[in-house]
Amino acid sequence: MMIDIAENCSEGFVPIKEISKRQNISVKYLEQIVSQLTKSGLLRSGRGSQGGYALTKTPREYTVGEILRVAEGGTIAPVACLAVENYDCNRKDFCQTLDFWKGLRDAIDKYVDSVTLQNLMKEKTAKKRGSRSAG
Repeated sequence: MMIDIAENCSEGFVPIKEISKRQNISVKYLEQIVSQLTKSGLLRSGRGSQGGYALTKTPREYTVGEILRVAEGGTIAPVACLAVENYDCNRKDFCQTLDFWKGLRDAIDKYVDSVTLQNLMKEKTAKKRGSRSAG
């Protein structure tokens, strides 16, 4: 959805119905996501016949991690004990896998925070070019 808005916002606000058609995602589901993204300040909304949604920053200023955390309610941790700060797990002192989960979380965070919305837009463009030249 964020890529779609970024690619189509030159005309102003992007209506959710148009995003739904292009992405083949239900309007109802998009409304849930767009609500969170708007509340967090990642999107702005416009009402009326020219209404819809627009980015509040340039695509290169958004990280995928930032977008995912908002969409997922604040965290993208792989296990519950790392999803909540000060999670009181009675196994934390002897958990044999806690360090593994911390490492995985850190690797995921590092990766998603290194990719921008602009990067994803470039990947999509490159794939389109590649599929045209292959045919």
